[in-house]
Order: sequence, then C-alpha cells, then structure tokens
Amino acid sequence: MRLPTTAHTSRPWRSHEIAPDFRVEDVWALPTPGGPDDLAHLVRQFAKGEQSHTSSPGYRLLWAARWKLGAWFGWDHPDTALGARERSLRDCLPEDLRRGARGPDHRALPLTSVYQTHDEWAAETANGTGHSVLHIGWVLDEAVGYRGQMAVLVKPNGLIGTVYMAAVKPFRVLVLYPQMLRSIGREWQSTAHLRR
Repeated sequence: MRLPTTAHTSRPWRSHEIAPDFRVEDVWALPTPGGPDDLAHLVRQFAKGEQSHTSSPGYRLLWAARWKLGAWFGWDHPDTALGARERSLRDCLPEDLRRGARGPDHRALPLTSVYQTHDEWAAETANGTGHSVLHIGWVLDEAVGYRGQMAVLVKPNGLIGTVYMAAVKPFRVLVLYPQMLRSIGREWQSTAHLRR
C-alpha cells in the first residue's frame, strides 16, 4: 500500500540527520507482519535481491530499457557514481552510526548500505540523474503488529534528474513497486518459520 510522505517524515528516523536535503519520493507499507525484532531478517531478505518479481517480463523489460538509456546518455558512467560526483552518506554519519552495523549491500542492484540500526536500514546509489537513498524502517502498525516501511529519498541532479524522476514515476508506481511488494510479501510468508 502506498503511504503519504508524512508516514516517513513524521518518524524520528536517523536518515533525516544524514540526508536533510533529499526529498521523499515514495513511501510504501511492506506486507511483512512480524515481531519487534524482525527488521534484520527483512533487510537480509531484501538485500539478497532474489525476489521473484525480478523474473517477470515487465520488470526485466523496464530495467533493460533503463540500462540502455543510461548507456546512451552516460547516466551510469563511473564518474557519476558514489565517491566520484557524489560523496557517500557514510562519510557524513554521526559517530554512533559509523561505529554501528553497516548492513548488507544489495546483490542485484547498485545499492550500497549506509547504516543499519534496530529499526531502520538505509542504502544509497548515485548516477547521472541523482543521488538516492532506499530506506527501510520497522514500524508498529496497530492492524498487524510490526511491519516494514520503505521510503525512497532523492536528490535529483539538476533539471536532468528532475525530468527523469517525473518521467519514470508512472512506471515505478504502477509496475515496479507493486510487483516488488507482492514478491517481498510472498517471500516473507514463505520464510515465516525462520523467524519463530
């Protein structure tokens, strides 16, 4: 389920400290009901990058088109990556987060983990269109107990990044996220026995 921006901004996430100039692009409730200590399991599951939605033809077609456009326009050139054009948020972490757990990098997408706490995980990526943070928090939901909540934070790279984010929004909202959420939910249910 898609959530309002305030579902992310109203919570005391540490991401507000390290990415204050990023705007909240999307917020989604994840179909991952669980107990108070299940974030680490969700992060491991997500970072494996083996969700079934990645095998769907629509998902593969959209990503193939994105990588092709990136090659044509130079969006994914190494000089646009983290550490080149954009400084990693890991370099800006407060001391307690720097000393804490970093969390896993994503295996299938260019997402580098920034930090992980008991109730949140943040990973980042950068390219010619902008600098983005994927944030997964663990929240108390009166309807199901605890569950995951995913937010995407973005700092577009000028007009190119702003136009790009507007152009891909329908594909993200109507195709990518719904498929991804269904897949995450199916895998979460299939591994319920591991969390008991």
